[in-house]
Amino acid sequence: MLGRSIRIYLVDGDATGLLTAEVMNWSGKLLVAPRTRLADLAKREEISRTGIYILAGADPDNPARDSIYVGEGDNVFKRLASHDKDPAKEFWTRCVGIISKDLNLTKAHVRYLESRLISMGHAAGRATLHNGTAPPLPPMPESDVADMEGFLEHMELVLPVLGFSFLKPKPVSKTPSAVSEQGESASPVFEFSSGDAIARAQEIDGEFVVLKGSTATLEPRSSWTSYRKLREQLVEEQRLVEIPDKQLLLFAEDVVFSSPSAGAAIVAAGNTNGRVAWKIAGSRQTYEDWHQSQLPASEPSED
Repeated sequence: MLGRSIRIYLVDGDATGLLTAEVMNWSGKLLVAPRTRLADLAKREEISRTGIYILAGADPDNPARDSIYVGEGDNVFKRLASHDKDPAKEFWTRCVGIISKDLNLTKAHVRYLESRLISMGHAAGRATLHNGTAPPLPPMPESDVADMEGFLEHMELVLPVLGFSFLKPKPVSKTPSAVSEQGESASPVFEFSSGDAIARAQEIDGEFVVLKGSTATLEPRSSWTSYRKLREQLVEEQRLVEIPDKQLLLFAEDVVFSSPSAGAAIVAAGNTNGRVAWKIAGSRQTYEDWHQSQLPASEPSED
C-alpha cells in the first residue's frame, strides 16, 4: 500500500485547539475543535457550509469506548450550536465538521454520507452511537454515488489520524499467507491457558485480538484489580457468555484489547503479564520474544 500525506494545520499553534486537515487532490476539508472553542470555530467561514459533522466524547457508561453522534446540515455550525444547548447530548467534548472546498456538496450528498457513516459506525462496534438506525440512502445518480464513496474513503483515511477511530472495521483473523498476499500486518496465533480456560489470540494491524471460541475463567481471583470492570462490560454486552456447568466464559466474537496483558487478564480473571503468558501456538516462544524478534538487531555499544 502506498503512503499518503495529510496536511494538518494548527490554527492557533496549539495541538489541543482548532485544527484543519486536508489531503492533496481531495475536495474535502475537516475542521476539528474542542467544544470549549466553538466561539473560535464560528469565526471560520467554511464551517457555515453544507456538510457532515461528528460529535465525540467518552462514553459515561464505558470509559473505554467513545460516544459518537453523526449529523448533517446546510450550515454545519448552526447544527453544532444547537447540540451545544441540547441536554441530551452532554457527552461530547470534541467535534469535527467535514465540508467541501469547492462548495459542491449538496443536501443529498451529505444525507448519503450521514447514512453511510452511521451504518459503518454500527458495523464497526468501536463506539456507542447516539444515532439510531441509519436513515435510508437518498436517491442519487450513479455518478454521484461513486463520488460520495470516494469522498468517504478520504474521510476514513483522515478521521483516525485526528482521533476519531469509530469507523475502523473490526480486525479479522487471517492466516499468514493471506496476510502477506493482502499486504496487511498480523502476527502468528498465540495461545494462553489458565486452569480449564484456553484462549487463542492474534495481533492484527497493531491491535491484540482474542479470537472467537476462546474461553475464560468464570470465577475471578480475589486479588484481581486490572481490567476487572472491562470484563464486566464484556459480559454485559454478551461478548463473553457463560458456558453452563463449565465454570467458564466463552468469547462469542473476536474481541479487541489494548494490550496482551488486558486479554490475558480477562482470560485468567486475574492480574497477568500477557507479554510472557501468551505463547506462539505449538512453541514456547512468548509474545515478548516474538515482539523483540521483529525489531532490528541493535549494534553492540562501544566502550
